[in-house]
Amino acid sequence: MKKTLAMMTAAMMVAGALAGCGSSSSTPVATTAEATTAAATEAATTEVATTEAGDTAAAAEGTVKTPSGKFTVGFDQEFPPMGFVGDDGQFTGFDLDLAKEVASRLGLEFVPQPINWDAKDMELDSGNIDCIWNGFTMQGREDAYTWVGPYMANNQVFVVTANSDIASKADLAGKAVEVQKDSSGLAALQGDAELSASFGSMTEVADYNTALMDLESGACDAVCMDSIVAGYQIKSSGKDMKILDDTLSAEEYGIGFKKGEDELAKAVYDTLMEMKDDGTVAKISNDWFGSDVFTLK
Repeated sequence: MKKTLAMMTAAMMVAGALAGCGSSSSTPVATTAEATTAAATEAATTEVATTEAGDTAAAAEGTVKTPSGKFTVGFDQEFPPMGFVGDDGQFTGFDLDLAKEVASRLGLEFVPQPINWDAKDMELDSGNIDCIWNGFTMQGREDAYTWVGPYMANNQVFVVTANSDIASKADLAGKAVEVQKDSSGLAALQGDAELSASFGSMTEVADYNTALMDLESGACDAVCMDSIVAGYQIKSSGKDMKILDDTLSAEEYGIGFKKGEDELAKAVYDTLMEMKDDGTVAKISNDWFGSDVFTLK
């Protein structure tokens, strides 16, 4: 009996010891499980957060789609002050400064792309450029593009040398007049058949710089061109020239996108209005013209 009790007591002690060992090992197992669950949850949460952040960044990056994948602006590199090659050899100008800031705010790489002005439609249609932004006259082209504008007023005028005896449009009779190819000035002259027929000759040249050099050398008597460009050229270069008071036509500048490119045009419009509201446009305008010439509403 004593032996039996002793055996039972020993068995109970072993069982208690085993139970104690089980209890001792259950605590770290539970803790490990909880830690694993917590780590998994944290990892899952981090992954979701990262994915959401990535999705947000991707969404932001993909908000504005462009045909070129960047923001490629087509411009005439000999059209100061709107777009031209500066003294440092870099592209610069009022329009390019505006476009560069728009691209930055839209998260797009800005690419100023010089083009032959008479090939601008081919460049736009092919997707080589995303828009034409370079003192681009809207009048007569209203239905050919999706527009942002008008953002600036302009006139077609005649430039003559300061000592010229030409004082009005009537005095251009029999004179040699030059104008840029495929320009608003050319369109305005073609629309005034009586005036253009009175010229001794009317020659189309590649750009206004060439025309003004011809005027300076005496190769022509007058140049028909944009008042904005004429005023800037005369002031910045000190050329001994003047602008006639008689204007040929009044017009307005706009940014031309391929017909139907409404989403990109709206994004550019919204960004320009944001820049107008925060004073950025006024600063750029004053830097170039000494006043705020921006008229977009």
